[in-house]
Amino acid sequence: MSAAQLYGSRVPSERERWVIELVAQGLKNSEVAEVIGTTEHVVKNYLRNIYDKLGLWNRVELALWYEARRYEDVARA
Repeated sequence: MSAAQLYGSRVPSERERWVIELVAQGLKNSEVAEVIGTTEHVVKNYLRNIYDKLGLWNRVELALWYEARRYEDVARA
């Protein structure tokens, strides 16, 4: 399945997917920033863009969105 089919018409970039995964693991913005080597402000910008792309409102919705797709990937394998 292509990324467009999995994520809809708005596909997160590789970096955004990394941020999504880290947020879904429960990391705070400052911790995400440390892992990806940037500032907390940049992480907040990533999250705003991700929420807009995916039509989500907050990190809880984002984590649920991520988990639903992660298990879809496992079921297809």
